[in-house]
Amino acid sequence: MNAKPACTLLALSLAFASHLAMAHAGHAHDGHAGQPPAAHQEKTSVRFADVSLLNQDGMPVRLEKDLVGDHLVVMGFIYTSCTTVCPVVSSIMGKVQQQLGGRVGEEVRLVSISVDPQRDDAKRLQNYAKAFQKGPGWSWLTGTPYAITETLKGLGSFNADLSQHPPLILVGDGRSGHWTRYYGFTDPGVLIDEINRLSARRVHAKSTAIADHHEVQP
Repeated sequence: MNAKPACTLLALSLAFASHLAMAHAGHAHDGHAGQPPAAHQEKTSVRFADVSLLNQDGMPVRLEKDLVGDHLVVMGFIYTSCTTVCPVVSSIMGKVQQQLGGRVGEEVRLVSISVDPQRDDAKRLQNYAKAFQKGPGWSWLTGTPYAITETLKGLGSFNADLSQHPPLILVGDGRSGHWTRYYGFTDPGVLIDEINRLSARRVHAKSTAIADHHEVQP
């Protein structure tokens, strides 16, 4: 292989890698977000740590028992001092809330978890939420460093370096345990489509169960 094209290819690869790292970083050196990371998704399983967290009102909650429960859930990961990726993730979730309307708080729950519990107390999260939340059904969570670390590990979102925390939103069904991770800046419509798909699966499962019940009647 010619050395010059190889060097050019290496330089382009390094430039792309650097650009991608900046786009995924919690904050860029110039204070502005780069191009959105390429969005992609994957099916996953999650584990809910049995720890107590605090919501934006300073009330203790347990993620699985008190918030996820039997609901469909859209869950994001942010920290309030992040000025690039996190506001975009929160804005995406805000659009999901707006488009789902009254379903949020009833069938659907939104949850944002701070990955910086040492700085993000309940009051700080409450102030931060005002820019994005328009209505009920959206919980913003913090807690002790131990509780947050265990929670994030169970959800596959732990990173010891805040600046390398990737944009990530989880969508799932607390009843069936079906979850999908969405990396990058995902279109709100994609997340809503998944919510609607999970909701339709519930309706189908209920209809099937009713039909099976009638079939076994004497």
